[in-house]
Amino acid sequence: MNTDAELQRDVIAELNWSPSINATHIGVEVDEGVVTLSGHVASYVEKWNAERAALRVRNVKALAVNIEVKLPSLSQRDDTDISKSISSVLQHMTQLHDSHIKIIVEKGWVTLTGEVEWDYQRQAATRMVRHMMGVTGASNNIAIKPKVSMSTVKESIDTAIKRRALNDMHSISVAVLGADVTLSGKVHSWSERELARHAAWCIPGVHQVIDKITVI
Repeated sequence: MNTDAELQRDVIAELNWSPSINATHIGVEVDEGVVTLSGHVASYVEKWNAERAALRVRNVKALAVNIEVKLPSLSQRDDTDISKSISSVLQHMTQLHDSHIKIIVEKGWVTLTGEVEWDYQRQAATRMVRHMMGVTGASNNIAIKPKVSMSTVKESIDTAIKRRALNDMHSISVAVLGADVTLSGKVHSWSERELARHAAWCIPGVHQVIDKITVI
């Protein structure tokens, strides 16, 4: 197990190693395995990349993000302009052309609402917004419409987890309540935790995945 000082060094190294991040103004603090990122970056996607980079580091137990997005003058846009741009792009995305997604923009922060049939559609919309110039943050409140009977979800998730089995997959338990899936258990890496979450979200009709998996 790394000490806090070693973990801090590893997170800083990962941030500096990532070409999509300018880590000059990002501070890193670690307390009992909990990493706090602070400072500022020039775009929302850079902030998101910094979060992902920190979570890639082994033995990170939790992450707190206090990074502010300070847009350079050339990247600043008014909310109406951002909203129109997002709407136009959504209409031309093949996987979202028939979706019913609504857009709210307030001081650069984008909130997406509405309904889609699959989680990958929700993620595609958020991914697009993340890269949009002028955006300072995003909330994905898009719901997933139930499409199939939830009685088969647990079996489908169990099968998917076994099919992609890693060392800790046998320790993950799955519970289904209505359209909500709860994952619990213990794994040794964030990648295994993300694999289980991905398997759950790949089931059509899943409305919410409650992640209670602990990384040890």
